[in-house]
Amino acid sequence: MGLMKEFKDFALKGNVLDLAIGVIIGAAFNAIIKSLVEDIITPLLLTPALKAANLENLSQLVIPGTAVKYGNFISNVISFIIVAFVLFMIIKGVNASRKKDIEAPAEPPAPTNEEKLLMEIRDALKNRQL
Repeated sequence: MGLMKEFKDFALKGNVLDLAIGVIIGAAFNAIIKSLVEDIITPLLLTPALKAANLENLSQLVIPGTAVKYGNFISNVISFIIVAFVLFMIIKGVNASRKKDIEAPAEPPAPTNEEKLLMEIRDALKNRQL
């Protein structure tokens, strides 16, 4: 029973659960980013270049007489650069919002009734000495 209890304690720790949630959200986010890159951004960027080269798809770019499809490699490099840029912009936005939260100074707490009374006593003593 000790092994099962240890495993339960390990599996239900906050860090393990946070990691599991992060992996699941990352997989869902990956699908969104992949669709953004493959369905929206890449066609917008590559359509003019492909038309200029009289091609319909990057996979048509091959070294003549070989099976080397350097067009697929170029497509994957472009996808990586776009994904990296999108993630950079997201992280930059998150960091900027965190910085604003940190820079906003918190208002000092209002004095308590006890502090107010002590300030009144102090002021009365000062006025009395004059």
